[in-house]
Parts: sequence; structure tokens; C-alpha cells
Amino acid sequence: MLNMDSYTPHWLTHREVLHKLVTLDQDNLVHFTPWEGGMSYGTLALHIASSTQMFANMVSKGEFTPPQTKDEWTTLEDVQRLVHEYTEATKEILASITNEQLQAEITFFGQTAPAHVFLSKTLDHEIHHKGQLLTYARIAGVKELPFFM
Repeated sequence: MLNMDSYTPHWLTHREVLHKLVTLDQDNLVHFTPWEGGMSYGTLALHIASSTQMFANMVSKGEFTPPQTKDEWTTLEDVQRLVHEYTEATKEILASITNEQLQAEITFFGQTAPAHVFLSKTLDHEIHHKGQLLTYARIAGVKELPFFM
């Protein structure tokens, strides 16, 4: 079973790379979209950060609660600030999760499983999208990228 004492530091190794990725400031990268209709670099970074907080909240509360706000941003600095805020809030939530909460059954989009399953999937989700950000940056011409973790 997942253990919060090892999960949180492992998650943070990946989240720290997200913070590095949102410091890249090359040719307005924050607004770069590799295909028409795709998420921009900044939107994808915020999707990663907000989704992880949403799933941590779900585990903490024992049920899915959709986010109540939509991120408003226009600049790289806005994205950096929001990613930082999501990270700090998520760290607090993760620190509060108990073993009992990890074992509790939760239903999310038709799947019922112990909460720890969703927390594991959340990390996979973050890693998947972080890989997309690294790819976006390469496509946009960024030469120096942080290591993936």
C-alpha cells in the first residue's frame, strides 16, 4: 500500500521539475500550443498543478469535489505564482492524509477503489503531462531542459 511518508517526497521530486519548467522564458513559451486546439504550455502546467490538488482533496475528503474556480492567467509570472500556490496547498493536504483515508473506498467516474489507488494514478497523471511539457519546450526550440525528476 502507498505510504505518505514516501509518496510525498517522491511526488515533490517531480513537482520541482514542474517549477523549473515554468521558469523557462523563451519566445513566449507560456502561450505556445503545438497544435490547433491543444492546451497551451501555461494551461497544461496549471492543469498538472490543479489536478494533483483536486485528487489530494478527493482523498482527504473521501469524495470527488470539482474545482470551484478557473485559473485566470496571462503571463508567465501568473503561471509561476499559481503553480507555487497549488504546490503549497497540495503539500498541506498530503501532510494531513491518514492511513485510514488512504484505505477508504472512493468512486470517481464510475471506478470504485481505495483512495491510495487514485493518489498513485495522480502521480502517473502528473508525470505524463510533465513529459508533454518537456516535449512542448523542445518543439518550441528550448535547448536546456531540467532532468525529468
